[in-house]
Amino acid sequence: MQRFKTALENNEIDLGRVVGGLKRRTAHFPHWLAWKTQAGSSSDNFQKLRQCYNRHEGKRCFIVGNGPSLKNMDLSFLKNEITFGMNRIYLMFDTLGFAMTYYVAINELVIEQCAVDIEQLNIFRFVNWNQRARFMHHKDLAYLFLTFKPFFSTDITQGIWGGATVTYATMQLAYYMGFNEVILIGVDHSFTTQGTPHKVVLSEGSDPNHFDSRYFGAGFRWQLPDLNTSEIAYQLAKESYERAGRRILDATVGGKLQVFNKVNYVDLFN
Repeated sequence: MQRFKTALENNEIDLGRVVGGLKRRTAHFPHWLAWKTQAGSSSDNFQKLRQCYNRHEGKRCFIVGNGPSLKNMDLSFLKNEITFGMNRIYLMFDTLGFAMTYYVAINELVIEQCAVDIEQLNIFRFVNWNQRARFMHHKDLAYLFLTFKPFFSTDITQGIWGGATVTYATMQLAYYMGFNEVILIGVDHSFTTQGTPHKVVLSEGSDPNHFDSRYFGAGFRWQLPDLNTSEIAYQLAKESYERAGRRILDATVGGKLQVFNKVNYVDLFN
């Protein structure tokens, strides 16, 4: 106790940050308790997640980000590939002529404002457990539990870390499903809109940060990106994949992310 008091007096501890962390964890506890009691091994949700284990062992998949670079790519190559789409990726389905194989959304603001759209998707969906009340029961919809602990989860039935980006959540999901090679596209890792990370802002016009101007269009509430935390998470993913003899490649056109080895998108289909 004396050691803590001394550190506090010497300004070695940010008390506000400590208290804030405790408040977040205290608020988090009821959700964790509900997850453990309602989503345990006998639950329908657990069985859905467990059935995903090594479903695509040894195969490759594409994680499709939502950056403007998608507009400069021929996405028709993906028609016969296993793909993960995220957040408002469905805005391109009609133009594309096909949907992604899987869908992932963990950000609560996105789910809150897009639940009706997500509900209507005719593909397997993974969404944040905390937002489960917004959805009807569907055989092709499962819930993911997000923890505050910074780690790479190899078992999604025990929770995942958000890593400040749904792309990281999807990397953990792809690992659990057994993919040997994960290829990123549309992960531009840059935003025109600047500001304090995680700050909630209200969009006042067309969205310049994503493949569609309607993505976070006028009137949409969203959180400013935290690219630094995302890079920490991506490094964890890279190391976890490589330890298992797997890999993540980055085929984003003009992307700013420097964590993963770069590859040419078109060459992947030759």
